[in-house]
Amino acid sequence: MPFLDSHDGTTLFYRDRGTGRPIVFCSAWGLDSTEFQYQTTDLVENGFRVISYDRRSHGRSDDPGHGYDYDTLADDLSAVLTHLDLYDASLVGHSMGTGEIVRYLTRHSTARTRRLVLIGPVLPFMLATPDNPSGVPAAAVEEIRTSWKQDFGTWLHENAPAYFGETLPNRIVSQHVQAWTLSSMMSVPLHAMLACNHSIIETDFRPELPAITLPTLIIHGDMDASVAAEISAEPLSELLPNASLKIYENAPHGLYLTHAARLAQDLLDFTRESARHTAEDSNRNSPGTPIHAPSRDPLR
Repeated sequence: MPFLDSHDGTTLFYRDRGTGRPIVFCSAWGLDSTEFQYQTTDLVENGFRVISYDRRSHGRSDDPGHGYDYDTLADDLSAVLTHLDLYDASLVGHSMGTGEIVRYLTRHSTARTRRLVLIGPVLPFMLATPDNPSGVPAAAVEEIRTSWKQDFGTWLHENAPAYFGETLPNRIVSQHVQAWTLSSMMSVPLHAMLACNHSIIETDFRPELPAITLPTLIIHGDMDASVAAEISAEPLSELLPNASLKIYENAPHGLYLTHAARLAQDLLDFTRESARHTAEDSNRNSPGTPIHAPSRDPLR
């Protein structure tokens, strides 16, 4: 059965398709392992092994009622990689999933990972503070959380047009797909959504980002109403030593739907580049020169 027990006994549901070099997907706030299904099909057909999983309290995973901080969520991602014994993996995250990837690398190791794709990142730091004046004011965040406690469904529907880019040119997401997305978010317990939001807004990743030297592709929409590129993707690309940034024109936060084909192609190109470099590295190390096992020392 596609379930595994994480470090604290929380059971996580995962999907594992295809063969070849692994690509692991970390979903956005409120979404589950089906989020990237319009991209994963192409990747599997092109010879990759694709793994996605449901965050705790999301989808078919357990709802333990705790553990929504990034340290614990990074340990969940580690449990997935360890359970499936994955190496040379590309990690792909959207929104909240980008923080889980970064914290996994700095809390655990880069030994199992080769490349990163961070889509619509909620990094490096979302909260407005004296040394981060462009962030979101705490009072505004608290006002939104208060509205969720009163009627989360209404808030979702009011903000759906911006998320799906309804007013943007040639970016039509069907009502069926919109309803499916909102239903996924509504199925997550409110306590988990609130706690995850605290982690998203209040976690400062700035000190740990320069230690991540893996090749990284950052993708962001220029019409993202959830998190503007000016406070996320752009400063993030400066803090990561080996990052490249792609800005999608007329793309909202839900660009995995509005720009599904373009995202699939970018993922395919980037992960193929990873496979090519691996083959070149192997050729340089043979014959006669042993290939050393990857270091398991954590980045601290």
